Amino acid sequence: MTVAAAVERAHREEWARVLAATVRLTRDLDLAEECVQDAFAQALRTWPEAGVPDRPGAWLTTVARNRALDRLRREAAFRRVLPQLVTDDVAPPADDRLGLILMCCHPALSRDAQVALTLRLVCGLSTAEVARAYLVPEPTMAARITRAKRKIATARIPFRVPGPAALPARVSAACEVVHLVFTTGHTAPSGPDLHRPDLTGGAVALARMLRLLLPRDHEVAALLALLLVIDARSGTRTTPQGRLLLLSEQDRSRWDSAQIAEGTALLGEALRRPPTRWAVEAAIAAVHAEAPSWEATDWTEICGLYDALLALWPNPVVRLNRAVAVGFRDGPAAGLAELDVLLSEPALAGYGYLAAARADLLRRLGRRAEAALAYTEALALTTNEAERAFLTRRLDAMGCNG
Repeated sequence: MTVAAAVERAHREEWARVLAATVRLTRDLDLAEECVQDAFAQALRTWPEAGVPDRPGAWLTTVARNRALDRLRREAAFRRVLPQLVTDDVAPPADDRLGLILMCCHPALSRDAQVALTLRLVCGLSTAEVARAYLVPEPTMAARITRAKRKIATARIPFRVPGPAALPARVSAACEVVHLVFTTGHTAPSGPDLHRPDLTGGAVALARMLRLLLPRDHEVAALLALLLVIDARSGTRTTPQGRLLLLSEQDRSRWDSAQIAEGTALLGEALRRPPTRWAVEAAIAAVHAEAPSWEATDWTEICGLYDALLALWPNPVVRLNRAVAVGFRDGPAAGLAELDVLLSEPALAGYGYLAAARADLLRRLGRRAEAALAYTEALALTTNEAERAFLTRRLDAMGCNG
């Protein structure tokens, strides 16, 4: 493994732990993040000559801690910026990431600020990755995160692991964070691999911890059900060589039946209450998981579930997914008509999956020249290498590439 790869792996696996330790010392998110970033930069400079340490996380924590202590000594007055990091009279969660997520999801912040700040600081996602998750430009997201940090500092918002009485006010935002982390790992925004198991596995673990903290919360149960059912097919989404496989191409016998069973049992529990967004999404995933073959997929039920989801969460990406489902239920012309309505949706401007979905429907209709243009547009908007390779193969198959 190269030094650069070792640093990247440490960033994925140790970011939250190093940040948590530094936040406890500094009591300030900006300063802690700066010190942790300095530690990773120091690793890139030091490890090529000194070698990768046996315990990279401990090494990074020590460097970040030393940077913070130097700053605190020079800026003694800084100790008054935020209150002392404390916990309520409950044991903190076993994983630093969940503790930090619950701290950042303070109800004094807006929902968008809670989620964006947690994704950026706790989960180590780049500002660009957070912006992509929210379908907004990167400068917009950077400004949003900056405003959230400023509010924390000026309002002297305390960071605590909340007790049982305070958890319900934060759990909805925490669920959204965990879901977005999973989504980012399910299809990585960039890089050579389609899937980032460090993020999806971490998100499932966080959802399980939320379940332990709130065993009767139907929103948490539904979220865990959704993640388990989707993650059950993670091992079949690419070939051993990394080539992307569509849902219709995957070997369903290799899907994790135990995870699917656990997820559907949780879904049954969650649906005993009025359904949440997560419950409906889990139900859609379960329909796919329980179909014995691609051809046996019940697209009528899936379209009906998307209608229910839109009533709960009128999101443009949900409308896009519903249009794709309509294309399988009623034919590609019907699906294309639904998709073309979304071309004027500002939130989907520059969204590669809209172009890719149109390209597939146009291809199925035999409109090859239009399909090629749509595939080319999708290719220009895609930075994940596995997805780019898939789109390139589709263009090559039509004799339209190059």
